[in-house]
Amino acid sequence: MTQGITKKIYLELTPPTEEDNRSAQRRVLDAIEAAFDADFSPGDVRSQTSSGDSLNVKMPLSIMRTLHPLCEEADWKLMASLAWDGRRWEITALEAGDTSEAHYGLAVDLGSTTIVMQLVDCNRGTVIAQESAYNRQIAFGEDILTRIFYSKDNPERLEEIRRATIDTIVELMETLEQKTGIPIRTDMHSNAGLSTGTGTKTDTGFASGAGQCISMVVAGNTTMTHFLFGLDAFCVFSSPYAVSADQPGFLKADRLDIPLPGYVYCYPGKANYLGGDIISGMVAIGMHRRESISLFFDVGTNGELVVGNKEFLLCGAGAAGPALEGGVVKTGMRAAEGAVQHIKLVKCDRGRKALYGDEDELIVNIRSHGQAETCYQLVCDVIGGGAAKGICGSGIIDLISELFLHGILDLRGKLVPEKSDAVVWRKCEEDEKESSDSGNADLNSGASSDFGCAQQESYVDKTDDTRRMEGEGEYAFCYAPGIYFYQSDIHEFIRTKAAAYTMMEYLLSETGMSLDEVSDFYMAGAFGSHVDKTSAVNIGMYPDVNPEKIHAEGNTSIAGARMLLLDREIAEELPGILDLMTYVQFGAVEDFLEKMTAASALPHTDLERYPSVKKRLMIKKRQQHQVERYSCDAHLKKQEMV
Repeated sequence: MTQGITKKIYLELTPPTEEDNRSAQRRVLDAIEAAFDADFSPGDVRSQTSSGDSLNVKMPLSIMRTLHPLCEEADWKLMASLAWDGRRWEITALEAGDTSEAHYGLAVDLGSTTIVMQLVDCNRGTVIAQESAYNRQIAFGEDILTRIFYSKDNPERLEEIRRATIDTIVELMETLEQKTGIPIRTDMHSNAGLSTGTGTKTDTGFASGAGQCISMVVAGNTTMTHFLFGLDAFCVFSSPYAVSADQPGFLKADRLDIPLPGYVYCYPGKANYLGGDIISGMVAIGMHRRESISLFFDVGTNGELVVGNKEFLLCGAGAAGPALEGGVVKTGMRAAEGAVQHIKLVKCDRGRKALYGDEDELIVNIRSHGQAETCYQLVCDVIGGGAAKGICGSGIIDLISELFLHGILDLRGKLVPEKSDAVVWRKCEEDEKESSDSGNADLNSGASSDFGCAQQESYVDKTDDTRRMEGEGEYAFCYAPGIYFYQSDIHEFIRTKAAAYTMMEYLLSETGMSLDEVSDFYMAGAFGSHVDKTSAVNIGMYPDVNPEKIHAEGNTSIAGARMLLLDREIAEELPGILDLMTYVQFGAVEDFLEKMTAASALPHTDLERYPSVKKRLMIKKRQQHQVERYSCDAHLKKQEMV
């Protein structure tokens, strides 16, 4: 049997007689105790108290009310569902017959943008299905701060956000029910403890009595858990950053309006900006149990890092920037259908031609110093395989990497228009108008050059930044039909990657360790799971280490939630893990901005930190010289023929 936070135990009870007239309640509890003694370790049911050894299973009133006539009708053969509340077991349902195969739980990653839910088979420890949905909190603000200020000191608005959170969770439960056919929700207004074991649904859509899911584990950042509980989250944002609650533990699901008979466990947080999603991620990769030093980095709008092993855990958090998730980039978007997720410049043998050829392929001609041109095809990998609508974080990293390696971006991150006609001067409003008019810009509409862009103009005695600030436009690179990546987008992204690198550098310096002493680098989140490691190193976002040391772990938050659902001992370990952690607030580090400035070059102002990138740049330079020599030889031969 599992050692998770829920159990199902089949009971075959002896009917009462005059010689044995124990109550139905007593018979159920005694049978559960006997089952625990036979199948589990000592002490699993009983706990030491000041009054001695006492039975540690609770039968609530709602279950007592089902004992008659259920016991007689079931011929005293019952299935007991139990939920752990952190101290003892509670019976959440009694069913007729053996329904031990129908034993499920829910794991939830409570994100500020997206909520992900897994339906887990608690008998086998496997994921039956997974669904995600946009967090309905978005209606009250795209970013967390907007939501915090919206609900500050306003109980009615705070309840709106709490209700939106619960509605999203229930929506996902409904979706999983429809997808799997498994009754998940419980009608909390019925006799919740009574079930025939058939899992039928009522007219309300809920399972009759208790559904087949008992409890849920949630991992989310500190603000999200505050909103889930209906707590004002302004304390997360404001000094002295003393939050209302950071170790909620086990809470009755129905008290949160979540239609489950058992409990909701929420991972604890360490600090205002280091919440339960990070603790859950650490549990998932197991760095707190290792001898070797590991670095865990969950990068997104915020960056949270932990470095250490089983002896110490140094952690920190700070704003990385929404550019990593496609935010603030003019044509950026989340990793959804239509998003460019990977880009490569591939050398081709075709001569100079229009921006798009017969197959809608982007052809980029790159000039060397001697004005010789090399033809490249820009290959985009679009999520869903259709036309590109924008670009997400992993695609941005690839694009900047390719432009930098091919000299279209200099080490300051500035576009070099002399290198390619693909770099054009363009007003940002054009993209906004095209997007609002059609959603898919026609490449050739209004085109006044080979690239379907506004004609470059001649500006005298003005810097590029001045012209941009005065609304006259800026340089941009066209990476898909009618879609551009702007100089200001590049600057924003470089600030983001510089912040991410500086966080990593600072934590390591605080430990007195070098990069070589870190055995593994774990990159978490949906963003980290799709990033090309080499591209991230090329632009200085990841350190220049052996690629085999860098692991894309995906959604570690939900992985840790699932692990605790199946192993309640993890909940008992968490106080010790929190005690190991020392928190650093990056915003309070005096020279953080200075260090960040040094990391704002591509890949870094100190190129010696990136030997592999230096090598790749040298190779590209030699290739360009070869092109120049070939072009020069061809020109001389042509003159000789003349």
